[in-house]
Amino acid sequence: MYPMTGRSASYGRDSIVAIKLALEELSADPAAPRLRVIVDDSRSKSSFAVRMAEDFIRQDNANILCGMVSSGVGMAVSRLAKQRKIILIGTDHASSRATLEEGHEYYFRVSSDTWYSHAAGARYLQELQKKTGWKKLAFLGPDYEYGRVAWRDLQQALELLGVDYEVTGTYWPKLYEPDYSLYIQALLESQPDVLVVSLWGGDFTAFIAQARTTRLFPQMRVANFDAGGDYETLVSLGPEAPEGLILSARHHVNWPDTKLNRQFVNRFHALSGRYPSYSAQGAYAGMLIIASAIRQAGKVTDTDAMIAALEGLHIRLPKDPDGYVSYIDPDTHQIVQAQAVGIPVPNTQYPPARVMLANWHIYDAESLKPSPALVKKRRGESGN
Repeated sequence: MYPMTGRSASYGRDSIVAIKLALEELSADPAAPRLRVIVDDSRSKSSFAVRMAEDFIRQDNANILCGMVSSGVGMAVSRLAKQRKIILIGTDHASSRATLEEGHEYYFRVSSDTWYSHAAGARYLQELQKKTGWKKLAFLGPDYEYGRVAWRDLQQALELLGVDYEVTGTYWPKLYEPDYSLYIQALLESQPDVLVVSLWGGDFTAFIAQARTTRLFPQMRVANFDAGGDYETLVSLGPEAPEGLILSARHHVNWPDTKLNRQFVNRFHALSGRYPSYSAQGAYAGMLIIASAIRQAGKVTDTDAMIAALEGLHIRLPKDPDGYVSYIDPDTHQIVQAQAVGIPVPNTQYPPARVMLANWHIYDAESLKPSPALVKKRRGESGN
């Protein structure tokens, strides 16, 4: 289930290309299971996606549900998966609540979530504070599951690090908001030193385009630690990025500089004529992880064996730096991966983008993993 229409359609488009890449790779391995993948448009609507998931189970006899970009959609389908006792592989939606407060035995996520992204972001902000002495922080995020959880994750991560700061405001535009002028004006008036944004896709590019016509970027550093470094966002920046941007994403076309990542990026480009958004790496990972679990379990219909295979599964992915192998945390069912935060600089190696991220700050996976105490606290809050 992926969005094929609206502002987030490009994520669905890229995910389909990545699925084709994974299936091509699996078909070259005689020992790999053969997967039949049915893809349809979730329309980024929770109720519609739940009905679609039911149709996949009843009419198509689906063994596994997979995909989803919106966290609201992902959470809704996750509840259905728990009820129907069917495995769900989340490839892109990122609310950490899906594996913490509402985690269950049938749900697994194979891309970084809001906790990992904002734990890395908190480390970056701590380092920046030591360098610049910033004190005032504002947050702007979409007014639904993803944005609200991202803000909570950032606050918790900063608290664990002992970072002292003042919140000058929190702002909650609706998803797919066309006009950010009122929020930009409020930010200019509240005058934070740092603005953290959790908008994604077309929403973030629209915000940047509108903010560039004002004094916002000269007045504050702007960071987006989860989705801001997406390739399409970098394309939209043109030949020169606004001053003071700090960005990251769940995958980068130019980091890590490993043979595996270069092969993935180049194969994607050869097949599609464009470079991948971060959603592509998640979909690619989802297919390979499903195939690996089936191989270990013996058959996809043995749900208990599949769960056992997925818990703790290790797999090398394009996002992994040299010497590291991604794995699924058996306690949370969240993939454990490093995060890279950078700033945009001129780079024409991946056209039509004219800037790419560089000056990387790399945060190793284990240092970002939520502690057992934090997992217990978060799950206790929901009564699970």
